[in-house]
Amino acid sequence: MSRKEIDRYDIIRRVIRKEITGVKAGELLSLSERQVRRMKRVVEKRGPTGLVHGNRGKPGHHAMPAKEKKKIIDLLHTKYADFKATFAAEKLAEIHGIARDPKTVRSLQITEGLWRPRKGKKKSEHREWRARKDAYGEMLQYDGSYHDWFEERGQTSEQCLLAAIDDATGRVVKAAFAANEGVIPTFAFWKEYILAHGTPRAIYLDKFSTYKVNHKIASENPDVKTQFQRACGEMGIQPIFANSPEAKGRVERLFETLQDRLVKELRLASISTVEEANMFLENVFLPKFNSRFFVEPCSKANVHRLLLADEKKNLASILARHTERTVQNDFTFSVNNQWYQITATQSVAVRKKDVVTVEEHTDHTIHIRLRGKELNYTILPQRPKRQANMPWTLAPKSTAHTPLRDHPWRLRGKAEIERRNAFQTKQRIQIHS
Repeated sequence: MSRKEIDRYDIIRRVIRKEITGVKAGELLSLSERQVRRMKRVVEKRGPTGLVHGNRGKPGHHAMPAKEKKKIIDLLHTKYADFKATFAAEKLAEIHGIARDPKTVRSLQITEGLWRPRKGKKKSEHREWRARKDAYGEMLQYDGSYHDWFEERGQTSEQCLLAAIDDATGRVVKAAFAANEGVIPTFAFWKEYILAHGTPRAIYLDKFSTYKVNHKIASENPDVKTQFQRACGEMGIQPIFANSPEAKGRVERLFETLQDRLVKELRLASISTVEEANMFLENVFLPKFNSRFFVEPCSKANVHRLLLADEKKNLASILARHTERTVQNDFTFSVNNQWYQITATQSVAVRKKDVVTVEEHTDHTIHIRLRGKELNYTILPQRPKRQANMPWTLAPKSTAHTPLRDHPWRLRGKAEIERRNAFQTKQRIQIHS
């Protein structure tokens, strides 16, 4: 019996012994006098068990059938052992046709030891809530996440997932696997996105070295920029740098969700390569994910700016790694230990000591520009050697200025050294004597 039932039995016993009236018992138990009389009759007839509800211990009318319960438990153990309740309930309905509430699935997981209830959250410092942006494309949150997405299947190990989520709608506008979060993979990501959707108004980022120079010199000199900042400036995109992970919490929570859901989706689809995973992301996972978690924005407007024809033509050049090199006297220069020879035929005059811009595009091709024109070049197999038959070879080092051994200048030097040594010897003798 529960504590409440024990308390009722004690009061009813007092009524039976005529210690209190039925009216007073009703006041103590918050029941009507009629209900007290009914309980009195039941206790006189059946004793304390009469106050226990008749359905206690019996299965409910809406209880899950034992056969279905066993099937769910078997699936939870064999396929969805590490799934959270909501995701497991979705897969049970989607794949196996078993529609059950996530709370029901969670109770079975707890019973089977597959899930532990979360303890109370730690008290965190107060942070000001920021409202979503109003329109699609007004601000995108972008980041990369290193994780064992393929659970060591195939030849892949830890990979980097690059993703951008729209702040106004919560839509994952693009996601792709890459080797790292460096400049070239980031430029390749945004090149595909901008060609498909246009340029967003702003991109919210962290202070990773790909996006922001964190050295003290950068704060003292605003002209010191990363390749990403330079590209954003040329395209009219405003980069916004978060001072904490919580500031760009939308994309941080996205990766927390993907590290749970996407890993399991890739496992169920038996995907173990980056190429297959990128196709799965674009064609299967993201459409379904966005349809579930999409949020209606305040404004129906799309504020992406579409590229003009000239901007599309120059986009590959903008989204490339730029470095500057000085043209040597032999019209060569080196980049990353590779030497390049500027050819004689060019669309613009090239002079010695000109500073050219070397562009490494996302396809890893090299393009050289001078005063807005692209230069022709050839790749040299090794560092150029200065030989006599080459017009740019420097003359051999002259020795005409070197004096002979018996030159008076040399003799004067020797005499001076001998005189100095004799003087020092004389001083040491005087000191010891």
